[in-house]
Amino acid sequence: MAKIATSLVLAVALVATAGCAKKRIADVPPGPGADMGAPDNGSGEEQSSALNEQFKREVSSNTINFAFDQYDIDPEARAILDSQARWLAAHPGVRITIEGHCDERGTREYNLALGDRRANAAKNYLAARGISPSQINTISYGKERPVALGSDDSSWAQNRRAVTIVIS
Repeated sequence: MAKIATSLVLAVALVATAGCAKKRIADVPPGPGADMGAPDNGSGEEQSSALNEQFKREVSSNTINFAFDQYDIDPEARAILDSQARWLAAHPGVRITIEGHCDERGTREYNLALGDRRANAAKNYLAARGISPSQINTISYGKERPVALGSDDSSWAQNRRAVTIVIS
C-alpha cells in the first residue's frame, strides 16, 4: 500500500511540475529584405532597396538611440524623427518598419519587450506628426542583432536603438 501511495504522489508531482515548464519563445523572424522564400521578380526588392537608400540619404538618420532601460523619445531623437516624418509625408505611399533593439544586458524576454516599446514609441511619435499608422510596422529584435560587438558602455549605447527601414 505504501508503494502505491508513494508512486501516486510521485506521479502527481511529476504532472504538476510539467505544467510549470518554461515556454519557448518563437525564433526571431528574419529582418526586412531577407529571403522569405518568395520568388524574386527583380523589381520589388530593388525598388524597396533604392527607396531605403534614398531615405537614408535624405533624412538626418534612420536610427535613434535610447538611454539604458528607457524608451522615451529625447530631443535628439525628436529631431531625427521629425526629419523622417517630413520625408514620409512627401512619400505617402511608402511603408516602413521600425526595428526596436537593446543591448546585451537583461533576459531575452525582457529585451524583446523593451525593443517593442522602443519601436512603438518611435511609431507613436511619427503618427503624432501626421504619418498614418497603417504605413508603419514595428518589430523587436531585443538583443539578437547588435550593431556593435562588445561589452562596454560605448557598444551598449550603440545597440540601444530603433532603426527605420523603408520596405516599399
